[in-house]
Amino acid sequence: MANDKEHELVYPFGDTLPAMGTTHEIAPGVRWVRMALPFALDHINLWLLRDRIDGREGWTIVDCGITNDATRSAWEQVFATELGGLPVLRVIVTHMHPDHIGSANWLCERWNARLWISATDYGVARTATRASAGFGGPLSAAFMAQHGMAADREKVGGVAARSNYYKSLVPDVPASYRRLLGGGRVAIGSGAARTDWTCHVGYGHAPEHIALHNEEASVLISGDMVLPRISTNVSVVDVEPEADPLTLYLDSIERMRAIDAGVLVLPSHGLPFNGLHTRIGQLQAHHAERFAETLEACAAKPLSAFELVPVLFTRALDLHQMTFAIGESIAHLHALWYAGKLGREIGSDGVIRFRTV
Repeated sequence: MANDKEHELVYPFGDTLPAMGTTHEIAPGVRWVRMALPFALDHINLWLLRDRIDGREGWTIVDCGITNDATRSAWEQVFATELGGLPVLRVIVTHMHPDHIGSANWLCERWNARLWISATDYGVARTATRASAGFGGPLSAAFMAQHGMAADREKVGGVAARSNYYKSLVPDVPASYRRLLGGGRVAIGSGAARTDWTCHVGYGHAPEHIALHNEEASVLISGDMVLPRISTNVSVVDVEPEADPLTLYLDSIERMRAIDAGVLVLPSHGLPFNGLHTRIGQLQAHHAERFAETLEACAAKPLSAFELVPVLFTRALDLHQMTFAIGESIAHLHALWYAGKLGREIGSDGVIRFRTV
């Protein structure tokens, strides 16, 4: 959902964007890389951090882009022109979604580098490269059909056909990794510029998302937890059908208020900005509005998540966007259901519907 209060945020670099295959320095030892994505959300921001590990000078990559020829080509151009002849020493991944971890295996093999990631996201990524659950295929189709998509057989068939979706973008993940933990610190930098980055764990968007905060430099690599222009996708998926990820997400971003308000936020999508606490408040208000709309709609009659989608999403959606939208609709319904504000019932048609109590 687009942010109609984006003017309340400050963009210190204006509309500056690094060209594909180049970098833009946004803080000492911190460079911004931008890669294309073949979706409606057409880009991802990646980060290069100057580093020194085990006596070797080089760079740490934070997030990777998907696996495809265009991404690899762009990375090779960065390696040839932007690293000053120094190697990549490690690869940090904020979470296991394809645009963040897709090229991790290739990068780690290319540079003989270690992957750093949370244990939960590493395990889920390993599983997802071997099974379709949660990212399309028959199980996802059956789950969405139970939440009302059965009314649209073409969409159900489209979801079922996406059985290779995750693996097509993430063919494999490294066979070993180093674990990131919420509250942990990672020393990054070279010489006198070496400082600690604190890991802030977040739930709801991904199983165990890790954002990185450099308190000394006042820089936050927020991953997908806080984005300036759009709201973070928070979905219920078939592998955890009774989950309440939206409550977890809202609790997570509230905890991020402990980070200084003036921090420079480096999001995975959109432009670097100042105004972390303002954006957290905007996201909380956004979901409060969606909760109110959900309660009002379900007071008129019991609704499935599929029937709720046009209430929460007023624009036209392609199949890719619809899978996110129905997952988000279920997330809003579940948050209110667990809060005791909605009741859940399964109809004679096998469809789950919710009603305001």
